Formats: sequence, C-alpha cells, structure tokens
Amino acid sequence: MAVAAVAASVLTLAPAIPAGAQPELSTEDLTRWVNPYVGTKKGTGTGLTHPGAVVPFGMVSWGPDTVTAQPGGYAYDDNRLRGFSLTHLSGAGCTIYQDIPFLPFAGDVTTSPATDAARYQATFDRANEEATPGYYGVRLDSGIGVRLSATQRSGAGRLSFPADKPATLLVNTAGSVNGVTDASIDIGTNTISGSATSGSFCGYPHSYKVYFHATFDSPFRTVGTWKDGAVAAGKSSATGQRSGGYVTFEPGRTVNVQVGLSFVSADGARDNMAAEAGGCSFEDVAERAEAAWNDRLNRIKVRGGTDTQRTTFYTALYHSMVHPNVFSDADGRYPGFDNEIHDAGPGHAVYTNISGWDIYRSEFPLLSMIAPDEASDMVRSMIAFAEQSGSWDRWTIANAHTGVMNGDPYHVLVASAHAFGAKDFDAAEALRLMVRGATEPTQGYEERPGLTGYQEHGYVPNGAPGVWGSAATTLEYTTADFAIADLARRLGDTATATRFSERSQYWQNLFNPATGYLQPRNADGSFRQPFEPVSGEGWVEGNGVQYSWMVPQNPRGLIDAMGGNAEANRRLDSFFTELNAGPERPYAWLGNEPIMLTPWLYDYSGAPYKTQQVVRRAMTQLFSPKPDGLAGNDDLGQMSSWYVWAALGMYPVTPGRAELTVNGPSFSEVAISRPSGETVRIKAYGS
Repeated sequence: MAVAAVAASVLTLAPAIPAGAQPELSTEDLTRWVNPYVGTKKGTGTGLTHPGAVVPFGMVSWGPDTVTAQPGGYAYDDNRLRGFSLTHLSGAGCTIYQDIPFLPFAGDVTTSPATDAARYQATFDRANEEATPGYYGVRLDSGIGVRLSATQRSGAGRLSFPADKPATLLVNTAGSVNGVTDASIDIGTNTISGSATSGSFCGYPHSYKVYFHATFDSPFRTVGTWKDGAVAAGKSSATGQRSGGYVTFEPGRTVNVQVGLSFVSADGARDNMAAEAGGCSFEDVAERAEAAWNDRLNRIKVRGGTDTQRTTFYTALYHSMVHPNVFSDADGRYPGFDNEIHDAGPGHAVYTNISGWDIYRSEFPLLSMIAPDEASDMVRSMIAFAEQSGSWDRWTIANAHTGVMNGDPYHVLVASAHAFGAKDFDAAEALRLMVRGATEPTQGYEERPGLTGYQEHGYVPNGAPGVWGSAATTLEYTTADFAIADLARRLGDTATATRFSERSQYWQNLFNPATGYLQPRNADGSFRQPFEPVSGEGWVEGNGVQYSWMVPQNPRGLIDAMGGNAEANRRLDSFFTELNAGPERPYAWLGNEPIMLTPWLYDYSGAPYKTQQVVRRAMTQLFSPKPDGLAGNDDLGQMSSWYVWAALGMYPVTPGRAELTVNGPSFSEVAISRPSGETVRIKAYGS
C-alpha cells in the first residue's frame, strides 16, 4: 500500500510484517465495545441500522421490527413491535426484506392478523431489551421472553411463555415490509415451512423469493392459518398475499426453535439449518456468533483512545461487516440473475445486497484488506451476475438488478479488491466485462444510461434520456473508467489502460473556467444556464458546490484548475464552515457519499494539518456511540467504514487503488491483521 500524502501529525505506516516475525496477537473480547443500537434513532439523517442477531455477512438477520416505519426495520424510540423477521437491510434509505416475521403472542388468535394488525403487536420496556453482536433479547410486556441468535444461513430462538396465558406463535409469511405478491405456509407436528415473494426496493420493479424451514423442540398443541380477513383454526396450510399461520404450545413452556433460510427452496432452507445449527443448543449458536464477531473485530486491534472512541470505532467496524450477505446455500446453490440455479463452486459462496454506489468509496477497500477471501467471493458474485444478465448492476438486492443510484460503481469494487489483495477471481474476465459495459449499450437493464453521449461528447449531456443527474453521472463514469484503467495497467493491458486513463479525465469537460466550478453541460457544448452553485440540477443527492470536489482520480489536477493551492484552500475553508449541511447549502454534506473524500483534499493542496482538523471535527460532531450516533444513512456500512478509516488515520481517496491519504490516527497504536498472516502496524508517537 502506497501513501499518497503525509499529514502534519507523525504517523508511521509500517510495512506488512510476515507472520512468525512477531508474536501472534491474542484474541480479545472486542464485542463488549460494540453498541448495535448506534444509528437506530429515527430522525433527519439517521443511520437506519438494525440491532438484530446477525453474524458477519450473514444471510439471516433475525430481529425486531417496530410499528414505526423505518427502512432498517427498527426505530429506537418506539416500544411497539410487529414481529421478529428473519431478514434485514441495515442502513439503506429504502425499505426491503423484513421477511417472515415471527411474533410470540400471549393470547388466542380470534381475528385475522392480516386485517387486525393492531391487536397482534407486542410492547416492551427498553430496560428489558439487550443487543450484542450476534444476539438479541427482550422481555415483552406480556411476560414472554424472546432470545435470538444466528449463523450465516440459520437462526436460533428461545421463546419463554408465561404459565398463566395462552402460548401462541404467529408466523406472518406475508409480512414482508413491502408486501408480497405471493406467500405460503405449511405446518407439521413441530415444523413450519413456507416462502414469500417480495421486492420493489426503492420502487424498482424487481422481486425475489425466499424460503424458510423452522423446527421446534416442542410439539404444537393446536395449529391454524389465516388468509385475508378469515381465520381457519385447525388448518395447516395457506397461500396468498395476506396469509400466515399460527401454532400454540403448553403455557409456561420454554420453546427452542431453529430456522433455516434459502433463496433456492424450502429443502435448501432445511438443509442450511441442519448444516449450520443441527444438534446445537441455543447457547452453542450464540457463543459461536459472538466468537465469529470477535474473530472479525480482532482483525484490527487498537491501543489508546478513550472509551467513547473505542465504542464508536468497534461499532463502526461491526457495521462495516454486516453486509454484503451470503446468498448461496451451504451446498453452493443459488438463483442467478437469469433465474436459473447455479453453483458457487467448491470453497466459495455467492454474495448479494451490494450497495455499489455507496460502498465503493471506503467500505469495499476496508473489506478487501481485512476480509480478502469474502471480498474475492463478492467480486466473483458480481462477475457471475454480469455474465448471467449481460450487464453490471449498481445496487444489487437478492438476484436482480435494482438500478438504484447512478454511475457504474461495480468497476471500482473490482479494481479496489484486486489492488488491496483480494485477488481470488478471474481478473482478466472481469476486465473484459468491464470494458464491454463501459463501451457497449446493454439490452434490458441499462448499465450506463447516457453512454452514447458520454463517448461522443466526453460527458453525459444535460437532459440525456434515462439519466439521473447528467453531471454527477459523468463524474461517476470517469471514476469507474479510472478504475478500469488501473486494473488494466496491473494486468499488463497497456492499450486499455491508456484508453480509459484518457476517459477518466473527462471531468475536465465539465469544468467551467469562467466560474471555477464543474457544471452540467448541454449537447451543443454550452454550460447549462443559469448557473446556480447550490442547485441540485444535474446532480444526485447533492449540489454543484459539493460535487465540484468529486475528482478523486486527479485531486491535483482539480486544484490546479481551480487556481492552485491558495484558492483551493480558501474554498475548502469556506466549504467546511458546516460539516453536514444537506443538499441545499454551499457547504459540506459528509453524511452522504459523494464528498466523503473532501477532508483529505487539503493533503493535496499543501495544508495537511487542515485535513487532520476537519477529520477530527467530523469524527467528533457526526459520530457517537449512541442511537443517534450516525449523521447520515449508514448505507450498508459505508458511513461506518468512513469512521474506521478516519480513526486509523488514513483514507482510500483514489478509486481502485490501494493508496491511502493520511490524517492523524485516533489511537496510539493500531495492528491490522490480514488472514494471510501479515500485520500492518500504525504508530502515532506523541498522540
């Protein structure tokens, strides 16, 4: 890893030290520093995280869904629950998943939960709730105790029912947060299985089908189902858009349940459960989940810092490894983008829930450094999806394109993984598909809207059909092209490297010397008028002042175009008057992705001490170890990964390269352990 600039504080980035050249680092209990509630408080710029039981990159995320709607599924200030669903997307700005909610209920089912949802809600006191990595527990006001844990593809639950009330469990197969187009449930003597078909992430017309199989250690006393407004006592199966089922147990009983999940079949769900949790007690599963998190968190060991800094840091590291998620079954099978069943291959897994537009900026470089095996499989997954569908996605949910956000971000993910050492994939095939996607219009799902104009004019013209934010899209394409160029360079393809290096500088075509800003441009070559720097026209979740800094592949060139170091520093000083101003003011909006790199631009403009000042301000003002401790959507870990890098004292400004632009670390010493046995040590003398 090269260091692109040196900050004012003394920081030593030691070269990787081979294992055996130093004592092995002991494993610490670092889960005690994680607060899963960080980012769950509802409000403007909230993190939208979820505190349920999940293991690193797990398919199953079993936890509470509040009645108050929040995309992550959980609003901290609400003490009403509609269930405990098996899947969650943590930190996204749109709703999805929250499939198959289970709800223990201390009463009889006399009306349909599909039409009388208010009756079938649970309440709790915050003092009776607990969440730690891999575990969630709560004592409901009804007296029912709920304890949940997880493996990658299964969940373990323990339900404790009071002796003086009916012991009922509702399984709402049609309870996915965006509704379902179909659902089914089949109840046996001590098993429940079924499926749900849902989708529509951010309103995009995509869908997925998820299957489950649950086995209980106690037989059911009675069973029943519901559909629409009708309840059918004694019936053991139901299908439909508003269907589900319920079972009862002996009052006072503690019931253990294991549930498997699969996107292939109900048998796959059962087999996943058997493979990962078969024969295990609830305690076994919970202990393994905690150990899995400790293994991951110990990849980065820190010394020094305050308790607040440690909790914020390890919570951020935790959130950085919740997504992307395993999508293939334990036997390797998964549904592809062509809706056919494929095999991940021996020793590999397929991953989904890849928020490319968000995580290419800092999360994926982090994962590629500390979890290269998983990052490699994530790239393998993206390549497979591109082969199956004919184009790269931007924001994958399950096994379908969503098209959410803009640009062509998966190209940066591939190049970053390769640069940071996650190389267990066919890089040559990836490059071939990347070049194809960047030069040839695709059928069906459009990988690069406005591609024809981009290649003809050197920018995406204002008003190009199907384009969200022509100028922002131009900058995203130049970033992706730079990543293609750098991967080609590392693979020895000089011609491709040269071609895409030239394209990566198309940002210059948006720079207007008359104003000193990047501006949307019309097809006839004129800049869009009137020019209003704080206007969002031509941009995506931001304005012209904010986006004019988004040239991560050539900060020096941008600074020179603006008039040199003094002018750039003057503008940066003004820009950081506010750190999280939102999209309508001429200041920084560090709670959103496009400008997360900007504090490090002082390193390129001759004022590195200002990088350190701004980064520390942002870390202190925008992050805390509290439920409102994220000043923007976490976006599947991107916001959190920004904090991890900042606390380490460095940031991957340049897309697709393993270059780290530095600031001052928050800790006196850091040891980053790679699975290969190498350790990177950072020491901040006098900090």
